[in-house]
Amino acid sequence: MSDHFDVAVLGMGPGGEVAASRLLAAGKKVVVLERELIGGECAYWACIPSKTVLRPAEAGTGVERAAGVDGAQLDWEKAREYRDYMARNLDDSGQVDGYEAQGATVVKAEARITGPGRLQAGDREITANHIIIATGSDAVTPPLDGIDQITAWSNRETYTVRELPGRAVIVGGSAVGTETATFLARFGVNVTLVHRGKRLMDREDARVGELAHQHLSDAGVDIRLGASATGARRDGADSVIALDDGSEVRADVVIFGTGRKARTEGLGFEEAGVQLGKRGEVLVDEHCSAGNNVWAIGDVTGVMPFTHVAKYQGRIVADAILGSPRPATYEGIPRVVFADPEIAAAGLTGEQATQRGIRTSAVRLELANAIARPWTYEQDPRGELGLLADADRKVLVGAWAVGPHAGEWIHQASLAIRMQIPVETLLDQVAQFPTYHEAYHEALEKLDL
Repeated sequence: MSDHFDVAVLGMGPGGEVAASRLLAAGKKVVVLERELIGGECAYWACIPSKTVLRPAEAGTGVERAAGVDGAQLDWEKAREYRDYMARNLDDSGQVDGYEAQGATVVKAEARITGPGRLQAGDREITANHIIIATGSDAVTPPLDGIDQITAWSNRETYTVRELPGRAVIVGGSAVGTETATFLARFGVNVTLVHRGKRLMDREDARVGELAHQHLSDAGVDIRLGASATGARRDGADSVIALDDGSEVRADVVIFGTGRKARTEGLGFEEAGVQLGKRGEVLVDEHCSAGNNVWAIGDVTGVMPFTHVAKYQGRIVADAILGSPRPATYEGIPRVVFADPEIAAAGLTGEQATQRGIRTSAVRLELANAIARPWTYEQDPRGELGLLADADRKVLVGAWAVGPHAGEWIHQASLAIRMQIPVETLLDQVAQFPTYHEAYHEALEKLDL
């Protein structure tokens, strides 16, 4: 005999949580299924613990750079204690109780789809009018010869570590590698960052990668660009990575920030008519529909694998199930790397705009030469802002910022891109003095439109 529900949510990371909470509030009978911890990768092994330990590193730099302040000391034991508190000590019992109090049925088990509207979780059979797939993604570790001989970490080991290593090699120079290098280097770890690309953050505009390189180098990180790992071996206590230029790098641990893959294998999605893409991701339409009464949200879709996008898609799907469908749009969604200083972007890069045939006007502004806030914030101020406009439509199509709190003030550009606010209107906006937001007015005035 099976239990029947209005909606079954398979996977309870941030996207699944948003969808489930919205549906429960609307009075739907909901079952949530989670094989690990309710809250998912973000809450326990990624976003929350990583940003928590990056904060003291940022604060330490802030003290060093602020006039009239001295003596900041990073304390790993206290930072670790607060990280564990923020990650709930890897205990989701409070979340289980909370969802049950909202009326949800909580099933903590590996589950798979067995047919249209049917799931199996352990010995429990479940049927539902709607199934929401929110199974997330797994870290990708490259198939290096000898990798089983070394101490190899993903984000999970990195952000649950008790004692920091003395030396670390990080493989991958995208967002994960850049944040991890920042965290470890600021806490005194000897860090080597190996990246196969010609620049860090190579999905963003070139200047972003240059600035990331500069600031990581200033933090003491040894950066090896245009280098790929070809093998691994153990030499006594050392984990050794061989590079394709013939050199080797030794460390106590090797951390792989080499991407993630959708968690779809062996979960029976095809039994419900779901189609998978070339990288194993669930293919969805503009409403996040993956089939007849089957939906997918978050990393498993391969669409902008960010926590905030998963939460947005959770709202899209819940509203569709509740009878108020609207299409998801991804224009202008921000991308933030919590390095030191922060790196933020929204919309298109210059290369992407060119590929779309957009005639553009671009501007790059050094903040310290244009506005007062960088000088009131720190000595030897840092920061740049880049804007990219469609020269024909006279609207912003892209932006990036590298500087203190850039992840906060990128949202002005994000909204402008998303809503296609005319540059003329943006120029009439009045920013508080002195703030980093003032940089937008200075940069907008320099666009050749």
